[in-house]
Amino acid sequence: MLTWEDDLEIHALHKRGWTISAIARHTGRNRRTIRNYLNGITTPGVRKPARQDPFEPFVDYVTARLTEDPHLWARTLCDELENLGYTASYQTLTRQIRQRKLRPVCQSCACATDRPNAVIDHPPGEETQWDWVELPNPPAGWGWGKTAHLLVGSLAHSGRWRGVLAPAMTQPHLIDGLDRIARKLGGLTRSWRFDRMATVCHPDSGKVTATFAGVAKHYGVAVAICPPRSGNRKGVVEKANHTAAQRWWRTLPDDLTVEQAQASLDEFCRLRGDTRLRPTADGRSSVATIAAAEPLTAPPTPYPVTVTETRTASRQALVAYRGNRYSVPPELAAAQVTVARVLGGEVIDIVAASQIIVARHRLAPDGAGATVRDHGHVVALEQAAMATASAGGRPHRRKERIPPGPTAVAAAHALRHNTIGTPSAAESSTPAATSTVTDLAVYERAARGRNTLA
Repeated sequence: MLTWEDDLEIHALHKRGWTISAIARHTGRNRRTIRNYLNGITTPGVRKPARQDPFEPFVDYVTARLTEDPHLWARTLCDELENLGYTASYQTLTRQIRQRKLRPVCQSCACATDRPNAVIDHPPGEETQWDWVELPNPPAGWGWGKTAHLLVGSLAHSGRWRGVLAPAMTQPHLIDGLDRIARKLGGLTRSWRFDRMATVCHPDSGKVTATFAGVAKHYGVAVAICPPRSGNRKGVVEKANHTAAQRWWRTLPDDLTVEQAQASLDEFCRLRGDTRLRPTADGRSSVATIAAAEPLTAPPTPYPVTVTETRTASRQALVAYRGNRYSVPPELAAAQVTVARVLGGEVIDIVAASQIIVARHRLAPDGAGATVRDHGHVVALEQAAMATASAGGRPHRRKERIPPGPTAVAAAHALRHNTIGTPSAAESSTPAATSTVTDLAVYERAARGRNTLA
């Protein structure tokens, strides 16, 4: 096999008028080889296989199947080929598909950047885009398990965004997040855009649910649902999701509480998100400046939905909720309870496992670090603690020396006195067994008589 340099040389010599025999003698090659390269039958760098390619008979079938289904697993295709006489390995099949470029690109699933995209106009005050972000590995102190949830809302025109942390993606938590974020953004736009989340619409049809329709009517906004597989319709909030996950959540310390993490997110949005510069008709302006000029509507009172969260009371009969602690009866210390709060209300209810409201407190500001106690709970807790302290005492150390006390010594003395000369349990169970006391003086008199000479 000749290299490209050899091929260029023989073509140059042939153009100078050299014969094939002269070129063959000059290069030390066979005349047929020179003729094949000159006629284009052989290509430099491409070696003709010494034997027939065993995969060649299956090329047409593989091409047809992958054209019909570009996402067909190679393992499934290998199963079909084995039924048709294919004897090579799965690795050979994947290599042949890759080298021969048999798998076509699926145009229906092509990335949005590979398809023609129209520019979507977002007038000021027109649309707010919403989306959930799943954040893995939250701090263990939060008690949220393996995943935290972040609701992100972004003004489509200016790009200003805010987020609210939540332990779950239920509809009450969604409504709570919508109200809080709308107030942080400065007001309401004319419409809210969602993807096909089940808490807003029916995922199959995209029709708004009856429960969420009441929420939209309360806030006076229209609801826009994205068509399926059209994430670019809400690309503003998608970019905010990426920023929140990679620039804020990725570096969040482990020692922060939920309230501290929420304050950290708000500060990040204010210092990093609102200071971004964006091109406008009047030049470059910050996101905060553009958002301030949007015609937003003041939000009404929060929608009266009940938000419930599960908590575990501490040993001091206190329940932690949004940066504050609320008392419960001492009987519920270390027990699991449910905290219920109506959005816009001024009180919270603490419900026991029996679905009975055991405490009601006035709601303290989030993150205030306040301890709200009921006087009756305080008195009952003190009485329970004193009763336990007087009845108990200090716990024993594992290697502490504790010898027998006076009661045990007296019992042992009585036990020894009662068992001297008393038959054992085994002996007393035998009818013929009797108690015999031997006097040694009898043996002494007998011995003396024997030692006396008659």
